[in-house]
Amino acid sequence: MPHERGFGRRDVLRAGGVALGSGALSGVASADEPTTLTVLSYNDVQTAAAEDGDFPRLVTLIEERRAAADGPVVVVGGGDQVGPHALGPVSQWRAPVDVLNHVEPDADVIGNHEFDYGFDEVSAFTEASEFPWLATNVVDESGESFDGTESHEIVERGGVRVGLIGLVDEGATYGKTNIDFEAEGVTVADYTEVGPETARTLKEEEGVDAVVALAHTGVPDAEALAEADADDHIDVVVAGDDEIRYPPAETSGTVVTEGVARARYLGELELTVEDGEVVDWDGRLIGVTDDVPKDPTASEIVASYRDEAKLDTVVATTETPLDARFSTNYHRESNYGNLVTDAMRERTGADVAITNAGGIRSDGVYGPGEITGGDVFNTLPFANTLVTVELTGAELVEALASQVVTMESDTGQNFGAEISQQVSGVRFEWVPHEDVEERIRDVYVGGEPLDPEATYAVAVNSFIADGGSGYPLADEPALEETDELLATTVVEYLDAEGTVAPPVGGEGRMQRVDRDLADAEVTTDGNGKVVCRFDAPADVESVAGDATTVWTKGTGRVEADGAVFDESDGTLVVRVDDGELSDLVEGAEDGETAPLDLYVGYESAEYDRVYFEHSRLNADVEATVREDGRRGRVEAGSAL
Repeated sequence: MPHERGFGRRDVLRAGGVALGSGALSGVASADEPTTLTVLSYNDVQTAAAEDGDFPRLVTLIEERRAAADGPVVVVGGGDQVGPHALGPVSQWRAPVDVLNHVEPDADVIGNHEFDYGFDEVSAFTEASEFPWLATNVVDESGESFDGTESHEIVERGGVRVGLIGLVDEGATYGKTNIDFEAEGVTVADYTEVGPETARTLKEEEGVDAVVALAHTGVPDAEALAEADADDHIDVVVAGDDEIRYPPAETSGTVVTEGVARARYLGELELTVEDGEVVDWDGRLIGVTDDVPKDPTASEIVASYRDEAKLDTVVATTETPLDARFSTNYHRESNYGNLVTDAMRERTGADVAITNAGGIRSDGVYGPGEITGGDVFNTLPFANTLVTVELTGAELVEALASQVVTMESDTGQNFGAEISQQVSGVRFEWVPHEDVEERIRDVYVGGEPLDPEATYAVAVNSFIADGGSGYPLADEPALEETDELLATTVVEYLDAEGTVAPPVGGEGRMQRVDRDLADAEVTTDGNGKVVCRFDAPADVESVAGDATTVWTKGTGRVEADGAVFDESDGTLVVRVDDGELSDLVEGAEDGETAPLDLYVGYESAEYDRVYFEHSRLNADVEATVREDGRRGRVEAGSAL
């Protein structure tokens, strides 16, 4: 349904300096007749730029909707178009820029991934682009637009003047880069102030009829921009960055929209312009589906770059699906994260390997079946190389803890608790809450308890080594720098393996814990059942027997036979098959003890989950091996 907007009539000054874009229609609308202005938008093309798939289909859809529009059309982007993608390490920004030049958009905004190739490359791709890149609230020392960017763009089409501005959020967006903007002489001003001020100038001094803000800020900040625009000078905000599906919706008199990412959606807004005002709107997100034909020119551009980079060569076969989805890699151990970090550790000989979750892209699943070099470069599209640093045990814990996103934080409230990394050679527990002393604990390296004062060789990518993603490693000297792309390291690892089957269920490298139970001591002789009783924390409402497991400090585990919570007295009872528990500690002699961990999934009265099915309890269990049939029982409990 259309949405009416109530605006007072303004005097409109028609100014010169107009940039004519593509798709202009013949004829000029009469001042007293309403005109339908169509805004077509896309955002965060990223990894799709290297695939002869949805990106060429998006190009076709743009042309189809451009031709079908009942009036003038503008085409705009929400940033993060030139990276990251599989062709990035070998041809940088060239493929997406070539395709976008074919599309002929009216403007795009400089997002954080436009800095993937370094600060200096911004001027290179803006010069190669046949359309303007906007960064309205980003200026150099003279107060002017920086390195080939523009403050705004005015497009006149079919008698309608459209003002385009580009905005970013310093912390949430530009904070994701490794660029030292202060050292580059660049200042990022408050977008909630600069945006409305620039829109006011465009409407009151430049005589534009509509203002469209390209905001690489994410939807919540786009809505904050709309709320800060008290005089309703900004008519539309095309958002990018947080990559969510947000069909057009009105906030404080401004239409906000975002179309996920990777060329999956085309945004289409129809604005009714009358007497210099936007008085009504209608809009939608259009899915880019497989039945949309590929634009042949766009396909040819992408294919030629892929051929040059040899991305279609098969390097291995996987017997299990390789999970490169954000929902997995940001929140828990993934089999693809294990594969990547295992390759890093094998290549460098390091004790531990760490890669940031944001460095694993594509948000897809690969296999089972053949894996090409392009698949790897698509998931690891940055020009990151391998770096080995030496850290003490305490410094390693600090590095791991730097990535924990608590459930109570702003990010956690939107996306849930996050561990935000993948690791090899290390096992630990992480506690995603604000009110705890240790967010990283019970750390084992190579199967041995971590020594805070000992030193460990830790392999990371160059982004992390430079302090990216908030890792405190920028001042750590490198033991070794391979100058080899991380993607190349993984390709060679896969090529050597031939066939891989990393476990789907995980290896317990990163164990999430919400609350603690009391420590437990049990005895196992291989017969019957081992029973543990605990006083449950106050927030336990029920437990999930099928999410109750006992782990070694390595990767071994057994499923519990059952877990029962008695709400009347707050008692939690866990039963484990003694034979399976005995097998778990195989190798321990009679009388020896083995450290184990018990994890119990539960429903919490306090914690809301986003990407996890259950909250999680933990008890440290000391298992003693006996041959005389004795078994242990625990009747204690504690809370974190």
